[in-house]
Amino acid sequence: ARSRGAGGGGWFHPNISGVEAEKLLLSRGQHGSFLARPSQSCPGGFTLSVRRHDEVTHIKIQSTGDYYDLYGGEKFATLAELVQHYTGQHGGLLRECGGAPVELRHPLGCQDPTSERWYHGHLSGKEAEKLLTEKGRPGSFLVRESQSKPGDFVLSVLTQLLDKADCQPRVTHIRIHFQGKYDVGGGEQFDTLGDLVEHYRKSPMVERSGAMVHLGQPLKATRIKAASIESRVQELNKVMDASEKAKQGFWEEFEVPEWHLPSPVDTTRVVLRDVDKNVPGADYINANYIRVKKPGHGLGKLYIATQGCLQTTVAAFWAMVHQENTRVIVMTTREVERGRNKCFRYWPELHGSQGYGHLRVRNVAEHWAQGYCVRELQVWQPNQESQRIVKHYQYCSWPDHGVPAEPAGVLGFLDEVNRAQNSMPGAGPVVVHCSAGIGRTGTIIVIDILVDIVRRQGLDCDIDVPKTIQLVRRQRSGMVQTEAQYKFVYLALQRYIQGQQLRLREQEAGPVRGGASAGITMVTSGPSPQREPPKEHDSLNVGALPADRGCSPGPAPSPAPEA
Repeated sequence: ARSRGAGGGGWFHPNISGVEAEKLLLSRGQHGSFLARPSQSCPGGFTLSVRRHDEVTHIKIQSTGDYYDLYGGEKFATLAELVQHYTGQHGGLLRECGGAPVELRHPLGCQDPTSERWYHGHLSGKEAEKLLTEKGRPGSFLVRESQSKPGDFVLSVLTQLLDKADCQPRVTHIRIHFQGKYDVGGGEQFDTLGDLVEHYRKSPMVERSGAMVHLGQPLKATRIKAASIESRVQELNKVMDASEKAKQGFWEEFEVPEWHLPSPVDTTRVVLRDVDKNVPGADYINANYIRVKKPGHGLGKLYIATQGCLQTTVAAFWAMVHQENTRVIVMTTREVERGRNKCFRYWPELHGSQGYGHLRVRNVAEHWAQGYCVRELQVWQPNQESQRIVKHYQYCSWPDHGVPAEPAGVLGFLDEVNRAQNSMPGAGPVVVHCSAGIGRTGTIIVIDILVDIVRRQGLDCDIDVPKTIQLVRRQRSGMVQTEAQYKFVYLALQRYIQGQQLRLREQEAGPVRGGASAGITMVTSGPSPQREPPKEHDSLNVGALPADRGCSPGPAPSPAPEA
């Protein structure tokens, strides 16, 4: 049976053994780090290797050709869906026989086969087609992981042939086989992916239909491994050569056009509910929800991006804060900068209280930290006894018409903001604003989103700055306005990742040893596990081992396009 859709999300390592997996997880990983790899004991099957403190646990994955499972429990159409299902389910789905949880927290990425920017890693056929048709031109190409044959790759090319159905250039997918060397099915073999691509850029391939496939301009990937951000910053920050085009580096990447989507105002805007319906526009406030999905686990972080208050909008602002149960407000501007009004003061003086519409606000306390002020505000409705505490964080060190000189201050500020938000269970979205609510607001939100991804998934995760900016722009137009702000996102990420790398180095107190746990069981269902014979050193079984259902044949001898 053919292994359908088994491509990984960077965590799939096609060429390592169980022993090598242990060494990798113990040297580069941390508690909760994991990877998937081909099974040594059943060709066509897979193994999930998970670091748990100073040991490594191996869990067998059954591949029947129709589905993937852990020899019992829920079944999945692809290996990626199975891994996604169990990732981040803290203390829940996988447990030892003794009851201790086995948590998949941090995917340990496999080193990319090339550093060339045309390599896009874990990208589906549909995603490749969307990317090429929206951003490429005839001849544009990219290389990605194969989702149907782990360890192989796919060359996706926007051809010059027109699809008769919609008169649009079509995308051709060509399998690249890898068995120590790279080839497209018969013919010449190459030592590296780069050699293969360069060869076919000079010598076009011929499809079975007789049509020529020309490789023209590579479509560069914007995703990177978190740990390699320093090299990307150096690349984007390179000095312009007089002979090169006027805009490159950060400008070249920043000016990638946004997706053509309808205005997001009506789909993401915050609607005020407790208003007089007879007053036109009473439910309106210039604010949008910014939602970040957490893969496989519903909503992740949630923000509200809004403009700074005008004198006429203060009551609506506080009505929104109360309606959404917001407990943290982030303000990234002073009230006045260079003699220009940026935001109307919407809170009372220290120890004072003031009414704003149907709400009253009291300034209970405030203190200054390095570059920002923290206020504790009480908010209540006069006809109700209950009061809410709202923390107000005003960052005062962001220069007008620019960005901070270095990102450490912003990172420390965001750390305090997140501590406050996490200390209040059930709190609604963080409200973030500057003056217009798009430039500094977008920059702060994008930095926080990306830092959160690295914090949760570890230094081997993929991050994509342009894609994240497009994500927030779809929900509020204009977020991250300038090249300087765009570059600052990269610099803030670089500083955070450098700090994490230093912390991990300091934590390495000495060698640790691998081992195997007493067994794995699923909380939901499944028989007791069995330990695999030590000589296999491969994985633990969850459930009974079926007879050869997970074994699949090798690659086809001739090339076949892959969608």
